Amino acid sequence: MTEPRRISIISPCRNERDYIAGFVASLLAQELPESCELELLIADGMSDDGTREILDALAARHPTLTVVSNPGRIVSKALNAAIRAATGDVIVRMDAHTTYARDYVRACLETLERTGADNVGGPWRAAGEGYLQRAIALVSHSPFASGGGRSHALDYEGEVDTVYLGCWRKGLFERVGLFDEELVRNQDDELNLRIVRSGGRVWQSPAIRSSYAPRSSLANLFSQYKQYGYWKVRVIQKHTLPASIRHVVPGAFVFALLVLALLSLLWTPARAGLVLVLAAYAVANLVASVHTCVAASTFRYLPVIPIVFGGYHFGYGYGFLRGCVDFLVLRRGEAGGAAFTGITRGSSRGA
Repeated sequence: MTEPRRISIISPCRNERDYIAGFVASLLAQELPESCELELLIADGMSDDGTREILDALAARHPTLTVVSNPGRIVSKALNAAIRAATGDVIVRMDAHTTYARDYVRACLETLERTGADNVGGPWRAAGEGYLQRAIALVSHSPFASGGGRSHALDYEGEVDTVYLGCWRKGLFERVGLFDEELVRNQDDELNLRIVRSGGRVWQSPAIRSSYAPRSSLANLFSQYKQYGYWKVRVIQKHTLPASIRHVVPGAFVFALLVLALLSLLWTPARAGLVLVLAAYAVANLVASVHTCVAASTFRYLPVIPIVFGGYHFGYGYGFLRGCVDFLVLRRGEAGGAAFTGITRGSSRGA
């Protein structure tokens, strides 16, 4: 393996006072090939909870750490600010609400070299701490929640349309451009779409091991997926066609329910259609919920898993329809309110 001379780890950050010191320590503890030098660039989105002061103190003790200001506050602008400041041959993204194997960076480098891909990463592996958060983590790995996306398959190795976080040669950004700073959500999906449509490859390897903390409340989960659906419309508008049909299915489902509900007020047969669609969804949801519990070898979470599936589908579907109204019908140049741009994670980790 030809080792890159310098590795840049980049991370967006805002209001992570309770976790930022531990996160930085985990980055410094990464096992690297001896010939590699490491630099850490954390882009702080104008934190107001003391996070910036902690970062500045850590940077004074660790010359490898640089704190980058992100006045734009959103993730895409944070990533771009860090990439512009990076001096490494290879850039690895690592986020604060994720736990990493000690060889995470090494595995990224080995996979990047072995495959020749343009972006590499591991699967979306979720791990919860409380009852509801564990249920949300289980659901995140189900094809019924992800639409069959391979990036959620924990044992899959091969090409994918998107990957968790990412690892790139810095020269890639000169070829395809940086993250789209208009996007509050889906900026990683959109970058990967540009990579693939330019003839590049995005590669997933289960050897790249990490686990992230999903949302721990149904309200935050709904808000998160509402934003995903909303900004997916802007990505589709920008690139004309969706990367996959699964990206439009939840929106089409919620739209069908709305149409049938309105028609049922005037046309009796529409009521039967509405009941039929809801019944079909309920059956599919129950089957998927039981399958998820069987795969996890526990039925402890069965009472809430159908509701969690609903949070994924109806949150994304509603956001997608609202995005269609804002971006396609009203032709708005920016998001329609804080509900589609604000932070959906609470003050505690995984909230």
